[in-house]
Amino acid sequence: MNPEHYRLLEEARRSLPEGYKVELSGDVIVMQASPSSIHQLNLSIVQRQFEPHCPAGYFPTGNSDLASPGVGAVRNPDLTYLPEDVIDLEGHDIPAELALVAVEIVSPSNPDNDWTGKVRDYPRMGFPLYLIVDPRQKTVTLFSEPNRDRYHTRTEREFGERIRIPEPFGFELDLSRLVPYRD
Repeated sequence: MNPEHYRLLEEARRSLPEGYKVELSGDVIVMQASPSSIHQLNLSIVQRQFEPHCPAGYFPTGNSDLASPGVGAVRNPDLTYLPEDVIDLEGHDIPAELALVAVEIVSPSNPDNDWTGKVRDYPRMGFPLYLIVDPRQKTVTLFSEPNRDRYHTRTEREFGERIRIPEPFGFELDLSRLVPYRD
């Protein structure tokens, strides 16, 4: 992406009102309204299970702007874990490659953003793990082992099962309490 275009998109993104989630993917701007209560409940269920396995020196955050200017992308996962020393960085954006995982709860209004755009962007941005909780399909998918432009491993489970989250977390995520979207 042209650096000047990136700068202008960043400026526009920062000037939006509260309650909007905005991401950049190449020359595409993705904007979403605040999430539903089912979205938030599922996110909480997942985050509570990650917490006891969080590596020392890292903290959970939601909707932090994680940037990869070389890729031309700024994404803000529903949940990620970052090193505590990011508070010492200048500016608003955090280098995406510092994140340990990206967790997304699929939006019923824009599932392609999570299933297409982020599956494309996240390995290029350096996310080692990408976990997608899809309440529409009642599935959880873990992408791992990134190699520049794609993930080499895809593991899929249904709500009610368990999925192994690899190191540095190293635990079985229980999917039995996740809630599907209502039709």
